[in-house]
Amino acid sequence: MRVIVADCSAEYSGRLSASLPPAKRVLLIKADNSLLIFSELGSYKPLNWMAAPCTLKDVTPDSVEDADGPAPEHILRVCADKTSDVLEVSLYHVYSDTTYDLGIDPGLIKDGVEDHLQRYLSEQIDRIGPGSKLIRREYPTAIGPVDIMALNADGEHVAIEIKRHGGIDGVEQLTRYCELLNRDPLLAPVHGIFAAQTITPQARVLAQDRGFECLILDYDEMKGREDDSLRLF
Repeated sequence: MRVIVADCSAEYSGRLSASLPPAKRVLLIKADNSLLIFSELGSYKPLNWMAAPCTLKDVTPDSVEDADGPAPEHILRVCADKTSDVLEVSLYHVYSDTTYDLGIDPGLIKDGVEDHLQRYLSEQIDRIGPGSKLIRREYPTAIGPVDIMALNADGEHVAIEIKRHGGIDGVEQLTRYCELLNRDPLLAPVHGIFAAQTITPQARVLAQDRGFECLILDYDEMKGREDDSLRLF
């Protein structure tokens, strides 16, 4: 990662045209040659940028002043590989030009995604009712895996569909699973539970009309109930 702080201007040409007048800004140049221009104020988005795949060239112009002011010390010219787009950044005075090796980034790890909800609910299956037992997560069917298959206190099968934000599409998905599973005499009757952190009013009405139970999942509270009985410390 190369970070440049400089007085600069920029011209973008190609499918659209845009320009930035001279001002002090921060330039980020990544290992793939993509270049982003940031200002002190404004949102997190860059003022202008060229995304990879692209080619970057550092050009030293002739030191000749024109009517618009002094010539730039350097010009960074970034050309898109697949289009005619060009971003040209003129650097008039460079305050800092530093390169860092950031290494390989492991990526963003999200907390509270559907897989986490599924794991916690499988470990806390009593949330669907006292006496319930887990059969398995990702229960296979011919049209895809059911998030959780369980038995209720009466020994009847329960198919659970889990979403972060439950909408009508999730109810329809649970409907397809239950219709298929109830064709198997060894499983029927199979009840359905639609579980989510939030459920839209329309989805709740549809789920109840289909005979499904709606279950709101409090992720923070579920996370706080992690079983630590086998931990030494």
